[in-house]
Amino acid sequence: QVQLVESGGGLVQPGGSLRLSCAASGRIISMYVMGWYRQAPGKQRELVAVISSGGRISYADSVKGRFTISRDNTKNAVYLQMNSLKPEDTAVYYCQGRSSASDYWGQGTQVTVSS
Repeated sequence: QVQLVESGGGLVQPGGSLRLSCAASGRIISMYVMGWYRQAPGKQRELVAVISSGGRISYADSVKGRFTISRDNTKNAVYLQMNSLKPEDTAVYYCQGRSSASDYWGQGTQVTVSS
């Protein structure tokens, strides 16, 4: 079992920045594909960014050039640096860890972008 705990969410003004963290425990996640998803009220959960065990990265078009996903296997953690935030980025952000046999989710952290 892997436990994932997100942190770093909060209220930020448009144009601001936040850094989300996802701390994993229970197992080493270095071989897991790690991703960040978000779900806004009334909308389906959507993929924001994903990073493979080898460091290959993919982003949703809506966040390209603004968000950066990274992982630190020495700390068993994944991060999402979010810059130039927009009101439409408001959502609950979830961390996901995925292997060939398992799929784990954190409880989510709220990000609100508003003036």
